[in-house]
Amino acid sequence: MTSTAAAAALLAWALATLAAPALAQDAGWHYSPLQGEGDRAALGCAAGSTPKEFVCLAVRCEDDFEIGIHLHTSRPGGDAGRWRIDIDKEDGHEVDAKPDGSPYNARIEGDVAPLLEALKNGGLAFLDPKAGPDLPRNGITLDGSLYVINQALYFCAPRLPPTATSVAE
Repeated sequence: MTSTAAAAALLAWALATLAAPALAQDAGWHYSPLQGEGDRAALGCAAGSTPKEFVCLAVRCEDDFEIGIHLHTSRPGGDAGRWRIDIDKEDGHEVDAKPDGSPYNARIEGDVAPLLEALKNGGLAFLDPKAGPDLPRNGITLDGSLYVINQALYFCAPRLPPTATSVAE
């Protein structure tokens, strides 16, 4: 193999490695790499999360243009049920999560606006299931969440049909 061919092979390997998608369970906030999500969802996972053991929150533009917040963990038995989400150990949110048709395990029901604002502007989120097994890794840093969530929700609005304007206007 010539040195040019070896360099080309090394470059191809490096590009293929760098182009591989991020794992869905990477710590921190990023676009969700789960199937079909693209840039419509922001995913934040706890430090130390692995593909087998993870704790994540997803903020997603739903098909009906509503904003949804989802739980996505490796907890046995799933994520449906009652939860407490504490932001910076001060701002507590009691929520109910139900299974849905998304790639995540359960969607938080009801008004998510206060929780969404806390996720965007807080420092650390802790998830506490009210029933079932505890979470092995829990603290989700909110560094960068404001930017990534805003980017994911930027186009989350129904398109308005063009309005007819009169000539007099």
